[in-house]
Amino acid sequence: MSTPDLAARVEWAQRGERSNMAMLRVMTWISLRLGRRVARVVLRGISLYFLVFAHAARRASRTYLARALGRPPTLRDVFRHFHSFAACIHDRVYLLNDRFDLFDIEIHGREAIDAVLAQGRGAFLMGAHLGSFEVLRAAGRHQAQLRVAMVMYADNARKINRALAAINPAAVQDVIPLGRVDSMLQVEAALDAGGVLGVLGDRSLESGATLALPFLEHGAEFPLGAMRLAAVLKRPVLFMAGLYLGGNRYAIHFEPLADFSALARADRERAVNRAVADYAACLERHCRAAPYNWFNFFDFWQSPAKRGAR
Repeated sequence: MSTPDLAARVEWAQRGERSNMAMLRVMTWISLRLGRRVARVVLRGISLYFLVFAHAARRASRTYLARALGRPPTLRDVFRHFHSFAACIHDRVYLLNDRFDLFDIEIHGREAIDAVLAQGRGAFLMGAHLGSFEVLRAAGRHQAQLRVAMVMYADNARKINRALAAINPAAVQDVIPLGRVDSMLQVEAALDAGGVLGVLGDRSLESGATLALPFLEHGAEFPLGAMRLAAVLKRPVLFMAGLYLGGNRYAIHFEPLADFSALARADRERAVNRAVADYAACLERHCRAAPYNWFNFFDFWQSPAKRGAR
């Protein structure tokens, strides 16, 4: 794949960040000093700003919501979509500072994650840009058996670490960057210690292989890299979503996706493709059930070839 094609393929990664570290620190100060209620008033203004000025994100939101809702979205729907995203980002401030008393969190599929943890071999949690992964990561820091680290590419890890450090420096250690000499050693060591590694399966930062699948009744491409990693390391994989239900309510969902523990090398590719297809189906089901929780504000369905032709 040529450099221009690759740049087009990762369109979402190229958009300039509208916020900066200074603003994040200001918002953190407001949130922790003035309280969540006051900060959420400010948040509505921020959501309105993006609704008015983030033209590309607004178009992408309309496209997605039309498919998830099964009807043309209203301006109110788009605002709710933006505001749900802002609320999840904002709540990270409290979750990363151990303010669990502010939230009502319910867990579905607890038996699935408990069964995996009981094996003591670690597991991958395949998430998405759906709701809040931070709900699980933050809760895991207070449960010895549910220590969760995010696995991501180095550039993204640096950005995330800067953001986390602005909120709570203690959270930085929960990110394992890929693309380094010792990355695989860190990943395998965390798994061998019984750790749970979170990866996001609905975006790719590199020119790796993808699988074309139907998603909300339209073709989309899902990256294979994260699932291949789990298959190579012969670990179980669960789907995970921390859905925002409004107000201070979240619902964490765990669902088994695949167990590669006894997978033969010859069967690896077929098993990976099947697991990614199951992941896409699971993601679609949750997008329909909680449509304002999927935060991919770009044209997710546009093919790499089509983007490269622009």
